[in-house]
Amino acid sequence: MGWFERNIMEPGKLPLLLALVSFVLTFLITRGITRLIRAGKGPFRNISGSGGVHVHHVVPGVILTIVGGFGAVAGGQHGFGSALAAVIFGIGAGLVLDEFALVLHLADVYWTEAGRKSVEMVVLTASLVGLLLIGFSPLGVNDLSDDQEQNRATVIVNVVVNFVFALIALFKGKARLAVFGVIVPVIALIGAVRLARPGSYWAKRFYRRRPRARAKSSLRAYHHDRRWLGPRRAFQDWIGGAPDPEPARSLEHR
Repeated sequence: MGWFERNIMEPGKLPLLLALVSFVLTFLITRGITRLIRAGKGPFRNISGSGGVHVHHVVPGVILTIVGGFGAVAGGQHGFGSALAAVIFGIGAGLVLDEFALVLHLADVYWTEAGRKSVEMVVLTASLVGLLLIGFSPLGVNDLSDDQEQNRATVIVNVVVNFVFALIALFKGKARLAVFGVIVPVIALIGAVRLARPGSYWAKRFYRRRPRARAKSSLRAYHHDRRWLGPRRAFQDWIGGAPDPEPARSLEHR
């Protein structure tokens, strides 16, 4: 209880905790319901509006996110109103990001291979909010001493350097490391110093005349994907359900 009071209540992080919990629970419950609908089990069915238009849950999600977001801004960090707004925002964000792939592709790709992007975005968001909740600050500002925090120039330099590392990691095709590196700077540094992925902007720009670097980059990416792609997909399928198998393409008759 002392840890909760010291690290959550006193810094005013209770709304952030409530938003995270409601966000994760909403996603899990929504995925559970959609999987039941997909399997034809239980009392749940798709909702259709006038004219037979299928109403995706991203629609109420956007409304709840707006209501909760403005409520959180108006309510501050303390009080029942702020806590309620955080819960509403978390529920709305969970509904929206559960259909992130649909918004990204502007097509109903929920149960397709492209729909995995929704699960990836939810896991990424929950992880980043969790890091903020346990005390990490963006761009490594939390790593500064009390004397450094009083020196604005030191703070600015620290932020700029960490941001550059994250940007380099992004240009090298390491989007996840870049995003997490914004919260944990050492991760951005690792992404910045390692070889770029083949096909990234960095590889196209700086590896054109370096065949050994290109070959090493391709080999490293191959081994990395071979090692982690299967477990990552199994984890995504466990959380959000496996996508529908793609229909086999029929051979054209000559």
